[in-house]
Amino acid sequence: MNPEPLPPPLPSAPPRASFLEKLGAILFCIFCLEIGIFLLFYPWIDPLWGRNWLFHLKPQWRPFILSSHFRGAVSGLGILNLFIAFTEILRLRRFSGR
Repeated sequence: MNPEPLPPPLPSAPPRASFLEKLGAILFCIFCLEIGIFLLFYPWIDPLWGRNWLFHLKPQWRPFILSSHFRGAVSGLGILNLFIAFTEILRLRRFSGR
């Protein structure tokens, strides 16, 4: 004799996000956008990049830091930050009431 299967549980409403959670998510998106844009363009501005504080720390690093490969790597980190920002912007929909 098999017992009757239990009905599936009713879906409960998802917990509501607080104002601070929403604000934190928006600020994180803005932060990632700003860092991404900065890291994408700053290495290619020669007058600013040439006055880098790393030159004072280790002068022998100057040729490495001024190389286009290193600048490209820093710009790649900027692109990664922009990707994170855009995915987080798309995830902001989780706070909508739908």
